Amino acid sequence: MNNKLKLYIPILLLVSACQLSAQNMMSRQVAEPRAANAIDIEYYSKKKYLNAAVTVFGLNMGVWAFDRYALNAEFAKINATTIKNNFKRGFVYDNDQIGTNMFLHPYHGNLYYNAARSNGLNYWESGAFALGGSAMWEMFMENEYPSTNDIIATPVGGVLLGEIFHRSSDLILDDRVTGRQRVGREIAAGLINPMRAITRLVNGDAWTKRSTSGKQFGVPDVSVEIGVGVRALELKDPIIDKGVGAAVDIDVEYGDRFSPGGDNPYDYFTLRTNLNIHSSQPMLSQLNILGRLWGTEIYDSEKGFLNMGVYQHFDYYDSDTISKQSNKIPYKFCTPASFGVGIMHQSKRYDDWAFNSYAHVNGIILGGALSDYYLVENRNYNLASGFSIKVGGSIAYKDVIGFALNYESYRMFTWKGYPQDVSVEDIDGQSGNYQGDHSQAILHAVNAKASLKLYSQLYLTGAYYTYSRDTNYKFYKNVYSLTSEGRLLLTYKF
Repeated sequence: MNNKLKLYIPILLLVSACQLSAQNMMSRQVAEPRAANAIDIEYYSKKKYLNAAVTVFGLNMGVWAFDRYALNAEFAKINATTIKNNFKRGFVYDNDQIGTNMFLHPYHGNLYYNAARSNGLNYWESGAFALGGSAMWEMFMENEYPSTNDIIATPVGGVLLGEIFHRSSDLILDDRVTGRQRVGREIAAGLINPMRAITRLVNGDAWTKRSTSGKQFGVPDVSVEIGVGVRALELKDPIIDKGVGAAVDIDVEYGDRFSPGGDNPYDYFTLRTNLNIHSSQPMLSQLNILGRLWGTEIYDSEKGFLNMGVYQHFDYYDSDTISKQSNKIPYKFCTPASFGVGIMHQSKRYDDWAFNSYAHVNGIILGGALSDYYLVENRNYNLASGFSIKVGGSIAYKDVIGFALNYESYRMFTWKGYPQDVSVEDIDGQSGNYQGDHSQAILHAVNAKASLKLYSQLYLTGAYYTYSRDTNYKFYKNVYSLTSEGRLLLTYKF
């Protein structure tokens, strides 16, 4: 599933620039929260299973037809024999690059998910359609063997991205307005959630005026921060002329992190993205998503608040070699399929000071970490599973100054490696079924951030990151690396 996903890169970049956070130090409400209208919930919650199935099927057929007849892609030349071979051989680990496997595949899963979600199905039902759409593609729509990592990353990551895009588009749409404002809102929501736009066009909801807004989630508590500035990526021997570039950080927090919780998945989520304009680095260097599936209040008193919940996590860190003079990749790791439990605490002891903290323990179903030895086709990372720990806290004085410290630790195990007597150069990229090198990787990401109010909603923000990797190989020499990064930004809090 390589080339077909290139179709969505322009949409992805626009979506990233429009909406991406994590637990802001000094949040501001974008709008006054309001509950959803019962009429809107009833109207848009009518379950249309057949429409959802037809849309998922049509999506796969449309993408395949483009790959086959417009791009003349070799992998799209399918027939009864290729389908039979897929079922006979079964699933293998593929060798696509990390951006394709760990980001673009989950994005495509979001399209399957929202084909169902926009037809009235709930979170869990739409997840089943994401799995079905992915399975259809893997088994029938390519002449390459079905991918083990894709059948995990596509539906699991797709559910996460899909619900976030669904709720984000819901913030924009308004069935009461007409004219240019209506057209603008429909286009903006469609860029974020294409499948919802298609469904609204088919059903006629895109132009039908109604007496209520149509928002299924009302107006939740939302805060948005956008920072623009400079990024310096440093290695052991810094290369200043290549290590400095422009940076854009976008943070969004949706819902109240200190609410009692409930049974509605993603009533609370956060996203953080780091984007770069840097000649030697990927545009997307960091994406962290945290979504609460279920939560409950432990205590709420005059002194503080504490809740516990079950969360879904998506973490993505990517970098490339800075220059020819330094043949090193600073960091590269990700967890597109991760779940765990977490707690969030708020101190209420002081009126002018805000103290917040959190802790999460997660199981990683599918992850990836940079490899020093496994270089097969487009893959230079090991697929893995394991666990992670995240802890952090922040302190802020009114809305004037704030500090935050976040620590993430990942331990990922590559169980299915190639035998010691097999050379990497001899591995068949199509039929070779390896996660990578037999290894375990211990990764740490530390972020310290400070923000100072300059004027009204404008802040000066400084952030410092360190990334360390300690990979222990079964058949090769162990490798340890440490990289630091700094960002200086002007941040506007909406």
